[in-house]
Amino acid sequence: MLKEITGGVCAAQGFRAAGIHVGVKTHHAEKKDVALIVSDTDCTAAAVFTKNVVKAAPIHVTMAHLANGKARAVIANSGNANACAPQGEENAEKMCAAAAAVIGCRPEDVLVASTGVIGQTLNVKVIEDGAAELYSLLERSDAASDAAAHAIMTTDTVKKEVAVETTVGGKTVRMGGIAKGSGMIHPNMGTMLCFITTDCAISSAMIKEALLETARVTFNRISVDGDTSTNDTCCVLANGLAGNPEITEKGGDYAAFVTALKSLCAKLARKMAKDGEGAKHLITCLVQCAKSEEQAEIISKSVIASTLTKAAIFGCDANWGRVLCAMGYSGEEFDPDKVDIEFASRAGRILVCEQGRGLLFDEDLAKKILSEDEITISIDMNEGGGTCTCWGCDITYDYIKINGDYRT
Repeated sequence: MLKEITGGVCAAQGFRAAGIHVGVKTHHAEKKDVALIVSDTDCTAAAVFTKNVVKAAPIHVTMAHLANGKARAVIANSGNANACAPQGEENAEKMCAAAAAVIGCRPEDVLVASTGVIGQTLNVKVIEDGAAELYSLLERSDAASDAAAHAIMTTDTVKKEVAVETTVGGKTVRMGGIAKGSGMIHPNMGTMLCFITTDCAISSAMIKEALLETARVTFNRISVDGDTSTNDTCCVLANGLAGNPEITEKGGDYAAFVTALKSLCAKLARKMAKDGEGAKHLITCLVQCAKSEEQAEIISKSVIASTLTKAAIFGCDANWGRVLCAMGYSGEEFDPDKVDIEFASRAGRILVCEQGRGLLFDEDLAKKILSEDEITISIDMNEGGGTCTCWGCDITYDYIKINGDYRT
């Protein structure tokens, strides 16, 4: 049975974490800016990265370190993206070396990630100088995962942390994750940093397959502003300490593992979409009865990425025409005269469009429904069995303010 538990990246056996301020964030001395996650033993590992052609230095380094499908630790900083910056890869390697020195492993066994401002030289010395203190604070506790989660935040207003427990091969398996993501979020891997730990025993090939399968239906289905970052990284480490028979092929145990991973990542994806920069509403777009899942996904993504739809939701305006318009320019062929659109929230449901035509509806009720912080746009294509859910958020005045002075 799958259930949510506490502990974040420290929920699984054999994983410890820490997060401290070392000085990467020079103007925010109270904010943590470096995180470390370490397994007591070697792990099988996999990662997915941004599809942006411009990739930050840590991505190139992590890709190289994952060539053998193994890892022991992750070190990550906020406050500087180390992207398009002088000595980028050299500084990313120095971060790995600093972590490896205190852990007692090879630098190649450390994965690295960064987030923050692009184009500025990373002050790697403060990270090197802080490595010993960071290591000394490693714990397996809720507080340790919390510290690591806060250390990777940039414009995030809340931490993103989830853990789940399930049964694989007759053994209790735990899995936990932390993530950051608030701006530069668009479905193209899942613009973010995310680190997932598990004590499940699973081969390198299968954990990579599981992550690719999961990212497609979770992180690839969120959007805040249509921008795909240079630093997107999602890593998963599995140390096998749960004692289950190692998963080496697809079957019942693999399915149980993927179900848990998808549940975990969907929860993190929703948290990122809801915490979009300046956002007031989480928007869930459910497209059903499409010709295929692929069609449903393309249309759902088009709706949640629509600036005009996002603005209408911000204004609590039941302007369903924005939704139908976004569907129409998605690139998918469908019959508009078969489309039904409904808005829903905790305050109720209201059908606003039936068979492609507007209905007379209670505007006051519609406004009440759209005034809730979580909104669902439900679209029935009435053409087949394809279904997809994507997540986004509204756009507010604060989004412009946050990004207008991001560097300053």
